[in-house]
Amino acid sequence: MTKGPLGFGWMRLPVLSDDPTDIDFEEVNQMVDEFLDAGFTYFDTSFVYHNGKSENAIRKCLVSRHDRDSYTIASKLPIFTITEEQQVVDIFEKQLENCGVDYFDYFLLHNMNWIRYNDEVKRCHMFEHLKQWKDEGKIRHIGFSYHDDAESLDKILAEHPEIEFVQIALNYIDWDSYFIQAKACYDVIRKHGRQVIVMEPVKGGMLAKAPAEVEAMMKEAEPDMSVASWAIRFAASLPGVLTVLSGMSDLAQVEDNISYMQDFRPLSEEDLELLEKANRLYRESGPVETADFSKYECIDPKGVSAAAILDAYNNCMLQPVVTFGAEGNYFSLQKAEQGVAVEDRCIPGQAIASDGTDVTEQVHEAEDFLTKCAFAQYEPMAQE
Repeated sequence: MTKGPLGFGWMRLPVLSDDPTDIDFEEVNQMVDEFLDAGFTYFDTSFVYHNGKSENAIRKCLVSRHDRDSYTIASKLPIFTITEEQQVVDIFEKQLENCGVDYFDYFLLHNMNWIRYNDEVKRCHMFEHLKQWKDEGKIRHIGFSYHDDAESLDKILAEHPEIEFVQIALNYIDWDSYFIQAKACYDVIRKHGRQVIVMEPVKGGMLAKAPAEVEAMMKEAEPDMSVASWAIRFAASLPGVLTVLSGMSDLAQVEDNISYMQDFRPLSEEDLELLEKANRLYRESGPVETADFSKYECIDPKGVSAAAILDAYNNCMLQPVVTFGAEGNYFSLQKAEQGVAVEDRCIPGQAIASDGTDVTEQVHEAEDFLTKCAFAQYEPMAQE
């Protein structure tokens, strides 16, 4: 029996009310026990998940109930909240206390991108702190989670050979997306010889449900496997993947993941062909009603094309919570990196596709939506 690289993400734990800090510890205890009993060990948390209470839940439901050598813990330093170097040290020490551990097996700088790398990360010497904590035995392995393009990732990894792994959003919908660039980022990480941790393999729950035609294809190929299993197995089948994080929200999801990851079979060529078709059908079911955005690539007056904007908007609209997609963050970052102010549009005028179609209204609607839903906004970078 070969176990698949399954990790337990603690961003979407079961709760007893609308308050994200009101965690259902009784159910989480059951989820932890079942996960460990099945032979899986990787738990992923962060200083900010569940409004700052996810790490405390790790201490309560995992650390206080199981031997330290029976699991591995990953947590993340919230670089997006840090303005002074002393905060780096203070928050890290608080994280150890929150989790009730003396060391982290894996520790990451949380939500790296090119702008943050050249500002807070360098100014507060975050990589230097990671290396020091590793030397002191407070961290076993160091890395970062990443939300930006492959070109910038290549530069960061070239400058930091000490980094052992990178966590990226990766699934079969985002594999060739304009903003998230899952395949391109994966290829860069592997080129540098680092390991990959996969987040968002089910894309915020989007890939746990499928258009009727997609679900029928999947059930015909694997009658006993869930729709979500196809997304998890796609990521887990890639070489160099250390773990695939599933943000499990109830015991049933733990049991489902275990059912196909405990005796893992990588996807076949036929399976991958099925997912190519599924990708197309998913995208065609969105409001833009296409999987091919190439005719919009010519609309690019300020460096961010209408193809990327419409692709991102289309994918957001297909997710269970349309305002929670990561696409808005990628869009705001790309605007800034192209020198476009937050209040300005990337495509302010008329938008005419290469086939002559006028998509001005739809592009403006998409831009406005992505701007509104971005978790962070960035000052425009000076253009060289």
